[in-house]
Order: sequence, then structure tokens, then C-alpha cells
Amino acid sequence: MGHDTGAQPGHARVAYRERVTNLPDHAAANRAAWDRYAADYAEPGRRNWSGEPHWGIWHIPEAELRLLPGDLDGLDTIELGCGTAYVSAWLARRGARPVGIDNSPAQLETARRLQAEFGLHFPLHLGIAEDLPFGDASFDFAISEYGAALWADPYRWIPEAARVLRPGGRLVFYTNGPLLQLTVPDSEADGPAGTQLLRPYFGMYRQEWPDDESVEFHLPHGEWIQLLRDTGFEIERLVEVRPPDGAVSDERWTYVTPEWARQWPSEEAWVVRRRS
Repeated sequence: MGHDTGAQPGHARVAYRERVTNLPDHAAANRAAWDRYAADYAEPGRRNWSGEPHWGIWHIPEAELRLLPGDLDGLDTIELGCGTAYVSAWLARRGARPVGIDNSPAQLETARRLQAEFGLHFPLHLGIAEDLPFGDASFDFAISEYGAALWADPYRWIPEAARVLRPGGRLVFYTNGPLLQLTVPDSEADGPAGTQLLRPYFGMYRQEWPDDESVEFHLPHGEWIQLLRDTGFEIERLVEVRPPDGAVSDERWTYVTPEWARQWPSEEAWVVRRRS
């Protein structure tokens, strides 16, 4: 069941029963993985709730990447794969009316605890971005920092994002770059990304990771462009993220080094707008 914790106009009285009773196999695998990981993400989630907006594993400040709209006041927003919902908290503090949805009940429990701790409440829903429980044209802005952008099937979640956005609404999604996907070993024990191509670029789509049985989705840039255009989006920016000198991630992320990411983009952000 979903859980509406907020009193925000327009969404507070949405009653939601999880629509997908039989999850797709990748969504079931990812729910199990993220329920296991949730405890490890509770304290980082708390730090993010209390901090200023920053993005990805290199914590690039929003002031540098400029992914959020300049004026969020009064906008209806949806975070697709919200996890601990810190991005929605950032949006709420800037005047938005956020809604979060996530596939992991354990992650949502952390998000609810952080809402109570910080006194900042907005609706949270259990579900997947590939089958959203909202009407057409419900939101002005949609965002996914990893979340759906990495663990949901793009051929299902991108059309859903287009459906729930109002004409002119923006979608921002932040995920791993394709060069990283080509060069990172299957198992964490084999070390971080290197300089050898380990899998083909053409045909890139679904990647199953044996260490935790999770499933990710990646597309070549040409296929991203075609999919976005076919679903009614205009591409405004593609930001290939380069961490600054001295950047470090934390112990959760060992699949790429700062030295690698200074030479090739380990992360990227797409900023697209729904055509009117």
C-alpha cells in the first residue's frame, strides 16, 4: 500500500493501492536488493536532507550543474524512484509541491522517518515509475537522480513520465554514462572501471549484476535521443559530469575512481522538456 504523509494541495487526498500486483522480474529483483541496502542509505539520506542540493556520487553542487528550474514555487513535482526522498525535500524547501514514488518499502520507511525528523511532509507512494498511479498532465516537473533513471526500463518509464507531465513540463534524469557501463567489471571483486571495453555498445540495454542480483538499464546516446523524441520530449541539455580535482565518493561506491571519472564521464544528466 502507498502511504500519503502530506497535506499538499492537489495530491494529498490521492488514495493509492499499488497497481502492479505482479512486479516485472527486474522490479522484483531491485525491490529485494534495495530493501537489503536501505539501512546503509539511512544516514547518507539524513545528511542529504539537511544539506544543499548536490548530485551523484561526486556530490557536484546544484550551483554548478543547474539541473533544477530557477523558480520552483508552486510547481507540482514528482520524484521517480525517490529512495530516501532527499531530492523531494530540496524541492519542497524551494516552494514546490513534491510527490515521491519508490519501489522499495524499506527505503520509503526511511523517507517517512526523515520527514518526521525534519518536519517536512509530502506524499510518498510505493510503486514503480513504469506504471504511475497519477492522471495525465498531473505535474510540472519530474526528476530522477538514479532511481528510475537506472533501475527502471526506459521504454516503459520515459513514456509514463511524458504522460504525467503537463505540456512544457521538464524532466531531469541523472544516471551513469555509457562509457562507464562498457568498462566496469561484472563483479565488484574484479575492481573498478578500467580502460578495456568489456561489453558492446550496440545492443546496450539491460544489465544484470551477479553480486546482488539487481538489474540496471542503459542505452546508447542515439537510442536515448530517439526514445525521448518519440515520446514527445525536446532535449535541452546533456551534461556529461566531470568531478573536480580532489573529488571523492564514499565507501558505498567502489566501481569507479576519481582518476577515471576525470578522464571519461562516469555520470550524465539529461534535461528535457515536454512538447506543448
